[in-house]
Amino acid sequence: MTCRYSEKCGGCSLRNLNEEEYRRLKCEQFARLMAKIKQPDIVIESPIFIADGSRRRAEFAFLFRKGTLSMGFNAASSHELIDIDYCCSLTEKINNNLSKIKQFLQKICLIKINRKIKNKIQTGNISSGKIFITQAANGLDLLLEIEQPLSLEHRLEAGDFIRENPDIVRISVSSANNLPETIVENTKPYIDICGYSVFIPAGTFLQASNESQNALIFLVKSYLGDTKGNIADLFCGIGTFSYPLSADMTNKITAVDSSPELLSGFRQTLNALTIPNVEIQQKNLFKYPLTPEELKNFAAVIFDPPRAGAATQVAQIALMNKADKPQKIVAVSCNPNTFINDANTLIAADYKLTKTTMVDQFPYTNHYELVALFEKN
Repeated sequence: MTCRYSEKCGGCSLRNLNEEEYRRLKCEQFARLMAKIKQPDIVIESPIFIADGSRRRAEFAFLFRKGTLSMGFNAASSHELIDIDYCCSLTEKINNNLSKIKQFLQKICLIKINRKIKNKIQTGNISSGKIFITQAANGLDLLLEIEQPLSLEHRLEAGDFIRENPDIVRISVSSANNLPETIVENTKPYIDICGYSVFIPAGTFLQASNESQNALIFLVKSYLGDTKGNIADLFCGIGTFSYPLSADMTNKITAVDSSPELLSGFRQTLNALTIPNVEIQQKNLFKYPLTPEELKNFAAVIFDPPRAGAATQVAQIALMNKADKPQKIVAVSCNPNTFINDANTLIAADYKLTKTTMVDQFPYTNHYELVALFEKN
């Protein structure tokens, strides 16, 4: 899809290629990555390409200068803000609401703010910030990130905006040092995960699109195959893999992540859906990974870490006695460099990388997701 901002915007650096050239390039990149792994004969399965125009979340910057608001993305290799009103990567619903959201930000920024600085009252405006837009199953969820506190007038403006725009279901605000606060909410936003309605906290991480989420779930379930029983879902997030695996009541899922706010919402949803076979643990796996003793009764481990990878946790798996090690490990990764390190650690610990699949959920960029299956030799 042709984009009129492609020569300026730094988002989709490969959009100049036709689809055939682009797919060939992505597959070559993935093959070069696999060549860095210290194991021959890795089976690379057919890639999954996610359609353009399916991205359900985006982070926009905005600037308010001389009474005019600009909202968009940074230019390539620059801090210059490119003002946009349409993005080829985003869903139709997000694109259809961008101009309305921009008008709302303009009104918010026009409202004067009185601040006490050095015992003097100074008047100003919100001059910059970010807005995170997420498409849930029932509408758009907006998170405004600014440094200045919102006044009553700001909050009333947010209430007017959500009442006039049925596509918007929630507006929240946060600053760099504070958790998101919901300003106004028509209904709680939720996403669908394999038929489960999963409510999402403001600012939570989601896979880039609904299609890529379903592709990753399909691969994880496929790679686990007939392996059942105790399964660890590490860096579980909102429970993307826990929900579908819990549908089989022979499984007991231990879901681990670090965010108390995220896990609180996870627990509430599990209780609302009366799912009995998922146990949640709050733990910072970067600092306090599950130990060999804690891991020894799991038939399989799934990990889907942030870009920093799972090195600390993988090192604990490597320390386990061979008899106690999980039969299968399914790794989901968005960072090729950290994945290589984690993969080589597991291979050195007597695991074999059996097969892997690229999921291209970031069309026309150099980024991709992957799912890999490691089996105990």
